[in-house]
This record gives sequence, C-alpha cells and structure tokens, in this order.
Amino acid sequence: MSLSHVIPSKPPLPRGQRDNSALPPTRDDKPGKHLDASAPEPALTGIWVALATIAMMFAAFTSAAVVRQGASNDWEHIALPALLYINTGILILSGIALELARRTYLNGVKHGMPSAKIAVRWLTFSLLSGVAFLVGQIVVWWQLLARSVDFISSPTNSFFYVLTVFHAVHVAGGIGGLVRIWVKMRRFDLKRSTLNATCWYWHFMSVLWIYIFVLLIWKF
Repeated sequence: MSLSHVIPSKPPLPRGQRDNSALPPTRDDKPGKHLDASAPEPALTGIWVALATIAMMFAAFTSAAVVRQGASNDWEHIALPALLYINTGILILSGIALELARRTYLNGVKHGMPSAKIAVRWLTFSLLSGVAFLVGQIVVWWQLLARSVDFISSPTNSFFYVLTVFHAVHVAGGIGGLVRIWVKMRRFDLKRSTLNATCWYWHFMSVLWIYIFVLLIWKF
C-alpha cells in the first residue's frame, strides 16, 4: 500500500490563495495573545493583593489607636492645621483628573490618537496635584513641629504621625507609578492593565486618606 493511500492529500486551494500553514507563527499568534478577556490580568491581581495588605495595615493602626485612647487618660486633642483640609481637596482633584485621563486615553486607543494628548494633560494635572499633596503634608508636619507637636510628646501625636507618614510614603510610591504611565502614555505605549492598576492604586490612596482624615477629626 502506498503512502498516498494512507495520508490524505489537501484539497486544492482556490486560485490566488496562499497556503500559510507552513509559515512561522506571527507576533499575534504568541501564546496568551488571544486569551479570554474575562481572565484576570496579572497587574490587577497584584495590585489587589497590595491594596488588601495596605488596608489591613491601616486597620491595625486604627485598632491600636482606639485601644490606646481608651486605655488611659493621657490622650490629648490635636488642633489640626487648616492646610490638611486643602490637601484633602487637592488629592480628591488628583483622583478625578486621573480618572478623566484614563477614560480619555482608552477612548483614544479605540478611536484614534488625537484624544491621547488630552489624556496626557489630565494625567499631568493629576501628577502635579499628587506632588502638591505630598508637599502640603510636609508643610503640615513642619507646622506641628513648630508648635512642639512631635512624635514622642504624646500617644496622640505618635499615632498622628504614624498614620500620615505611612500614607505619604504610599502616596510617594503612587507618584512613581503616575510618572511611569505618564512616560508611556506620551509614547502611546501604555497597556490597559498597567493604566487600570495604577488608577486603582491612586484611587485607593484617595479613599484611604479620606478615611484617615475623618479618623483624625473624630479621634484626634
């Protein structure tokens, strides 16, 4: 029996059509390129884990502060600087601008390049607002230190600095993320997952600060 009877021959191709079965895979044919859109993105999965860790840490700080306040009578009230209210508004505006940048950029990816420039402007405003918030927090600490409200003078002061400084450190990390997506957005080389993960982190920093600010007004 000949091989022609064992291996079926391919049907003839229409005139003008090429047989691409033997060509090497293209970039679009790489594994994972056409995964189900419902599959979780690694960047978002990682950011959710990070945010859960941060949330648990600040929940522990809050619990420790409440327990310490009720344990003795040495808990003193802090007159919060008015600049904290301004800083809160600045951070909220930064989050709004970032969300506008995200939506504008994704719309530009879908319909064309022109709106990407507008997205970069919104992102620039968000980034500068984040830096302004961080600088404002430093000014608040200097104002309190000028009033002898330092870290070791009372339990109230200690928890105030722990909450605000740890939050500022995480905001500084978020500013680094904003700088990264700013560079990529200008080159129109920003992945959706990276953009979304950075936005979720920054929005979480805004919500976390509002929580801390309310806690400071209520308990401090």
